Amino acid sequence: MRKGILFVLLVIFILFCYRYCEFKDDTQDTLKANSELISNTLKNVGKLIVTEGKYAQVFTYEDSKDFYFDILTASKKALVVVNAKASVSYDLSKIETRIDTTTQTLYILKIPEPELIINPDLEYYDVQQDLLNPFGAEDYNTIKNRVLKTLQKKIETSSLYTNAENRLITELQKMYILTNSLGWTLVYDSSPIRTIDEVQSILD
Repeated sequence: MRKGILFVLLVIFILFCYRYCEFKDDTQDTLKANSELISNTLKNVGKLIVTEGKYAQVFTYEDSKDFYFDILTASKKALVVVNAKASVSYDLSKIETRIDTTTQTLYILKIPEPELIINPDLEYYDVQQDLLNPFGAEDYNTIKNRVLKTLQKKIETSSLYTNAENRLITELQKMYILTNSLGWTLVYDSSPIRTIDEVQSILD
């Protein structure tokens, strides 16, 4: 009788160990599959987000030089019409992440800074110059640098950056939706992202 009970208990123990190992293997396979799915999704997300805009502006450039003990002044002047194309981009391939299968967590370690590119087209009108102070390469470089600085300030307060950020947030929300659907946690700057609305806080 006693041997029979021990035999039954041994059989139950063996079955329990078998089912435990089987469940453990299934869990490991699921974790591996989810990890690979997240990795592949991150690779597919690694694209370039580009937001473009056009800007027009008119500048007046003036310069003068004094000669002969400030008795004689030589001046030059030009009207500069600028038509520029600008783009703000995020290279998502530069997003740094880390996958922790133990805690089922996707860490966003670094998000790339936006890249601003300005391509100005300058046209010169009403060019006036003295013989002693003609237009040269230095003047054209000075004009271009002033134009770029002015346009950069103008673009930074425009909707171009905002539109690019909104597109970036959309891509980050895809990461959240994926991890959340798999039961994983998305973390940025040591803070877990609990809701899709909290993705916005990543760029704050």
